[in-house]
Amino acid sequence: MKWRFKPILENKWEQETAILVFSFILFTLNDWVFIQSWKGFSNGLLYFFVLYFHAQLNRVFLLPVLLKKHQPVLYIIFTVGLIALFTVFLYQVSTDFIYKNCFLYKSSHQKTYQFQFATLTGTLVCILGTIQILEHYRAQKKEANKILLSNQVQLNALKNQFNPHFLFNTMNTLYGISLQYPERTSEMIMEVSQLMRYQVEQGNKEFVSLENEIAFISSYIQLEKERVGYRCRIDFDYECNQEGKYEIAPMVLITFIENAFKHGTATIEKCFVTIHIKVIKGKLHLKVANSVPHHKKEVVSTKIGLKNTRERLEIVYPKKHHLKITQNDRDYTVNLEIELKRV
Repeated sequence: MKWRFKPILENKWEQETAILVFSFILFTLNDWVFIQSWKGFSNGLLYFFVLYFHAQLNRVFLLPVLLKKHQPVLYIIFTVGLIALFTVFLYQVSTDFIYKNCFLYKSSHQKTYQFQFATLTGTLVCILGTIQILEHYRAQKKEANKILLSNQVQLNALKNQFNPHFLFNTMNTLYGISLQYPERTSEMIMEVSQLMRYQVEQGNKEFVSLENEIAFISSYIQLEKERVGYRCRIDFDYECNQEGKYEIAPMVLITFIENAFKHGTATIEKCFVTIHIKVIKGKLHLKVANSVPHHKKEVVSTKIGLKNTRERLEIVYPKKHHLKITQNDRDYTVNLEIELKRV
């Protein structure tokens, strides 16, 4: 069976076994050449288990004083006291029993209280340090999984709200086209069906190719040109230095483009919508600007689309995006930067 390191990091009992074996090897590594008999080995093993038992006592009974009650001075006093108690015990046991036939005994200094005290302290630091590092890793992994699960639930809820929102806006666009060009209604229905197909098939994916997303946006803009192009100046351009290299969260850009057409063209006077998308060195730059009409029609807006998109950006691109929205009397501008995921 292939040995794997990751399960040891995440399984508590496997960690305890690994720490036990590792610390035993560490504290007896220089003494293996002195093994003379199985009795000597068993005595050495007993010596180590006294050290290990002392470390576990500190972990179970004293460490909570530091970590839960936050009393470091009291913890230090109890720790030194426990080490001193075990020093006396270990000195007596090792002198009268263990060292007589144990390969660990190489020189007279090992029979001193100072040596036992230092050995107990070193073992304690080694074992407790390793245990705390691994427990911290487990706690961080658990918290990260909890946050990931929470984000996924939230993201699914946002998508469930956003999909009908996009459908309603697209139906309104189709309705406007049918009033202006009734003879083209059937053709436009096919265009809308392609948009809906993309939304259904790709909208629930975590990431899609940037090219597919741009094609979807282009189709939507073309649909809007059919509706308001006769009275609105619409400019769209896209530039990417590395085609086929990037992925993006689906339908994360369309909300800003929808809003530009929805609010920027809600007037009978001349208006404009400009959309610039540029990808340079893995960073997408989106700039959407629309005119702010002085006399506009009443536009029903729940602001769900913009709100949800902001939250999606925070979840999918945490610290990897920058959104800035500015408005004055003449125009409304959205500037968005996203660090894209490479294929």
